[in-house]
Amino acid sequence: MFEKKDYKKVAHTELRVSPITLGTMTFGDQNSQKEAFDQLDYALDQGINSFDVAEMYPVPPKAETCNATELIIGNWIEKKKRDELILSTKIAGPRRSIDWIRGGPKSLDDKNISEAVNNSLRRMKTDYVDLLYLHWPERNVPMFGQYKFDPKDEYKNSKKIQWVSIEEQLESLMKLVDDGKVRYIALSNEQPWGVMEFIRVAKEKKLPLICAVQNSYSLINRIAELGLSEILYREDLGFFAYSPLGFGHLTGKYIQNPESSGRVNLFPGYAKRYSKPGVTLAVEDYLHIAKEANLSLTQMALSFAYRQWFVTSTIVGATSINQLKENISAYEIILKDDILEKIDQTHLKRMNPAP
Repeated sequence: MFEKKDYKKVAHTELRVSPITLGTMTFGDQNSQKEAFDQLDYALDQGINSFDVAEMYPVPPKAETCNATELIIGNWIEKKKRDELILSTKIAGPRRSIDWIRGGPKSLDDKNISEAVNNSLRRMKTDYVDLLYLHWPERNVPMFGQYKFDPKDEYKNSKKIQWVSIEEQLESLMKLVDDGKVRYIALSNEQPWGVMEFIRVAKEKKLPLICAVQNSYSLINRIAELGLSEILYREDLGFFAYSPLGFGHLTGKYIQNPESSGRVNLFPGYAKRYSKPGVTLAVEDYLHIAKEANLSLTQMALSFAYRQWFVTSTIVGATSINQLKENISAYEIILKDDILEKIDQTHLKRMNPAP
């Protein structure tokens, strides 16, 4: 399906990625290694060259499954041509209760960053990663369903937790780049201030520049358009959109059957971002627009994300090969102007219910 001419350049780097990236956060929990291999092989056959992993995957994070995804990727990648793949992984930071990763994780200090990358490389049986993300900010910042910044949550001056400065984080990352273990660095679940501060510090101190941001983006979460998209344009950054189907909500299945199988029901209390009161109302409206256009809501939601001017690659995941096939084939659909207008009008009425 995708050819090299379809690949997109990631900002100032030499990376060229397919418009779709295969997400792997179900591998090792909802998907067995065999099922994961089937998805990976199918994606590769379709011309997808970009694969997104994280040290804490699969999710939701659990001690008994932690790192399983990277191990599966390692078993798969050793039989492939490594230089034809764009492989990313992410370093887990503090501020989440994940006590089984590096004993904390305590912080994004030099020791933790180095240990995280070395462990990931070992598990994935590769000498380098093409793109290394900080999975979420070290500092106090709203994320994963939080939607307001609250200074009362600051811990920079706490005796228990010290915020590792952005300069220190970049210095640690530079060592990995200089050692050839990481080609390029990026941020995930980051806010506009953080993106600009990483850029400012890197330029002033001659440290590695970030090349991309990976944030949630979908019909029910277009926060990236409000402040981040201008930064992406003016600072020449790539954008990797994750959760384009809003944890399955934008398939419409939870409207049609609230007890449908999926992560929302399999893991109660997880992904609180999608439990907010406006989500169902927005999904109902989008489902109506899709039906009018003779499309499934899945097709419409994915096509919308795929074609945004600032999106470098959209990360899609699936628990079955048939879901993956539907997700990839949706790239061939181009929404007409009248459908896009209806989508925008609904967005203005039910703006960002799942921030």
